[in-house]
Amino acid sequence: MNKQKRTEIFERLKAINPHPTTELEYSSPFELLISVILSAQATDVGVNKATSRLYKVANTPQQILDLGLETLKDYVKTIGLYNTKAKNIIKTCQLLIDKHHGEVPDDRKALEELPGVGRKTANVVLNTAFGHPTMAVDTHIFRVSKRTKIAHGKDVLQIEKSLLRLIPEEYLMDAHHWLILHGRYICKARKPNCKECIINDLCEYPAKLL
Repeated sequence: MNKQKRTEIFERLKAINPHPTTELEYSSPFELLISVILSAQATDVGVNKATSRLYKVANTPQQILDLGLETLKDYVKTIGLYNTKAKNIIKTCQLLIDKHHGEVPDDRKALEELPGVGRKTANVVLNTAFGHPTMAVDTHIFRVSKRTKIAHGKDVLQIEKSLLRLIPEEYLMDAHHWLILHGRYICKARKPNCKECIINDLCEYPAKLL
């Protein structure tokens, strides 16, 4: 895909959604961090349902530690893999207190040292909470990037690096939200809704449905 096409794609995505953001509900970097940890292999809707109850009683590292593991599990038990996630959250809260004065670090290396936080989660927090132009490649972004030919790569890290290199700088801050939403609601895995796609004429997917 050439630069002109790629620029037009993001210009159109920006036109219909000038200020995209995550669908996870949060009011602080810490709440976002916990929500993203919980969101692995789960829906944002399911996470929001659980955290709307949790954050009313505990939305700081110390408050969650004070709840204890078993009570935390009760709040997040509707979310897949909740046992492992709850254990990681407790460990993460302790590390935040011990090493970062209870604050979420604005640093990739420090974030990735937290239990339950990988590169994708770190990228979401850096971008959404701290305004870094990062690219959190999930299954939606991976699929949309390869399907449209916006970027290329064999794995998520290659796609991430390709997107960071190829997306025009003025769109980079919001690009991962646009691509996630496009993959979630239009360019779906099993049956892409090409007829309602605003970038249909620019997409280079050979099997697109016209």
